[in-house]
Amino acid sequence: MLLEVCANSVQSAINAGQGGADRIELCHDLTVGGVTPSEAVLREVRERLSIPVFVLVRSRAGDFVYTEHEVAEMKESILLCKNLGYEGVVIGALTRENQLDLDALHVWMEAAEGMKVTFHRAFDELTDYKEALVQLKDLGIDRILTSGLAGDAVSGAHTLSALVKEAGEDLVIMPGGGVRPQNIDQLLSTGAGEFHSSCIAAGSDVTDVSMVKALKARLTQDS
Repeated sequence: MLLEVCANSVQSAINAGQGGADRIELCHDLTVGGVTPSEAVLREVRERLSIPVFVLVRSRAGDFVYTEHEVAEMKESILLCKNLGYEGVVIGALTRENQLDLDALHVWMEAAEGMKVTFHRAFDELTDYKEALVQLKDLGIDRILTSGLAGDAVSGAHTLSALVKEAGEDLVIMPGGGVRPQNIDQLLSTGAGEFHSSCIAAGSDVTDVSMVKALKARLTQDS
C-alpha cells in the first residue's frame, strides 16, 4: 500500500518525508485546492528530499477550463519540473461541458514525456467518467486522484470501488479527499492500492508528522 502526501510547502514536504510518506504531491495554497509552487520552492524541495515528488501543475485557482495562454504557461511549468528532475506531474483540464480537454492534455502529455502523470480531482467534475477512463488510458495517464465523484473519499467509496475495477491494471485509481487514519479502513475495501492525504490537523496548515506515521502504519499493516 502506497501513501502519497499532499505537501503545501517545503516544511510540509519535509514533514511528510519524516513521517514515512512513499511519495509527495507538491503544491501551494491548499485553501484553493492547490496551485503550482514557485520555482524557488521547487528547487529547494528537489534538493532536500530523496523520495519521489510529483508537482501539481495548475496556474490558478477556480475552474479547470483553461485558455490557450494558460495551457502554454502550464506546459512551461511541466518542462521546468522535468528539467529539475521531478518524477512526475499532476494535471487536469476540462471543457465547459465538463468533458476532458483533450487538446490541452495532449500538449501537457507531450511535455511530460518520460515522467509519471496523475490526473487530479477535476475528474470528479466529469459528466461521463466511464468515457474519460478510456480516454485517459489512451493518453497514457498513469493514475487518477479522485474522491469517487463525491465531496470526500469516504462518501464516494462505492464509486471508488467501481472505478478500481473498471480501470484495471493499466490505470491506478488513488482515493483522495478527507483521507485520515480514522477512516482509512473504510477506504481499504475499495481495492485501491494507493491513497492520498494532506495529513494536516485541524487548525494547522502544515503536514503533521504523527498523522503521516499513523496513516502509513495502518496501510503497512494491511499490505
